[in-house]
Amino acid sequence: MSDHVFVQTNETDANRVLAFRRGQDGALEQLGSFPTGGTGNGTPHLTSQGSVVLSGDGRHLLVTNAASGDLSVFATSNDGLELVQTIPTGGAPKSVTEHGGLVYVLNTDSPSLAGFRLSDRGLQALESRNLPDGSDPAQAGFTPDGSAIAVTNRGTDSISLYPVDGAGVLGDPVEQSSSGPTPYGFAFASDGTLVVTEAFRAEKGKAAASSYSLGGGALSPVSRSVGNGRSEICWAVVTSDDRYAFTTNFADGAVSRYALRADGSIALEDAAAGTAVEGATGLRDEGLSGDGRFLYAVDADSQRIFGWSIGDGGALSPVGSWDGLPDSVAGLAAS
Repeated sequence: MSDHVFVQTNETDANRVLAFRRGQDGALEQLGSFPTGGTGNGTPHLTSQGSVVLSGDGRHLLVTNAASGDLSVFATSNDGLELVQTIPTGGAPKSVTEHGGLVYVLNTDSPSLAGFRLSDRGLQALESRNLPDGSDPAQAGFTPDGSAIAVTNRGTDSISLYPVDGAGVLGDPVEQSSSGPTPYGFAFASDGTLVVTEAFRAEKGKAAASSYSLGGGALSPVSRSVGNGRSEICWAVVTSDDRYAFTTNFADGAVSRYALRADGSIALEDAAAGTAVEGATGLRDEGLSGDGRFLYAVDADSQRIFGWSIGDGGALSPVGSWDGLPDSVAGLAAS
């Protein structure tokens, strides 16, 4: 399965996945609509970093259902999706991560991490770990080698790193204070460099990103709060060659480009490398195509997916936008 883009509708009557086939030029064509077996919460701006995720081998799509409190597992194919299972997570799930068949779901109401094992038959429950009250977690994600899970905590301005043992069970977290307030979405480079967005309590023009090095089971700050002059930065992706991080700014419709350096530091190269609707709210979840040639992002307020080709030096060139999405649309995964 390749050359697809997936988003969830997050609708209250029945959550669905909208699947799109990607052409050689980056253009999208809707392939179908696939019910998840669960329900969304209908919120136009679901806090959804990692709410729609492809497994590492590309054989499964994992989708959180925030209202019904469960996770859907789809088998993928070139023709679309087949629902394999919908399983309770023990809370209101909004982020999911997978590595080597080990899955952890972040529940955000009464915060917790729920672990599962993934196979072709679906998920088997492993464990559940309560998170601190007031942590207000935003995203959970495995480190590149699968040895730990990072969680950004907006309520405590911190990042938790949970070690994962050979049985897939979590150990006690190592806490790192965030370099800036409201750490939100994040992405890892292949060497373990972590790029985290900082929404700065939604202060206008204060959006920033920080980088951290990973070593010895802990995170260490490298670049602290590198601002981009935009507002409400929330999502981040890192290109497969580890050269760039693209971040979306919810409040003003821009995609920013940061350069990643060999020492783990980051530098702002272009605060508005790409734009959806300039100066308008709504730009949210983003994803890179499997071949690294295209970037896609959801704009919930204009109810569209926007796409850009990635050229030399990380330059973004628009390839189109595609409408027909509900205003509750959330999450994006690309192959």
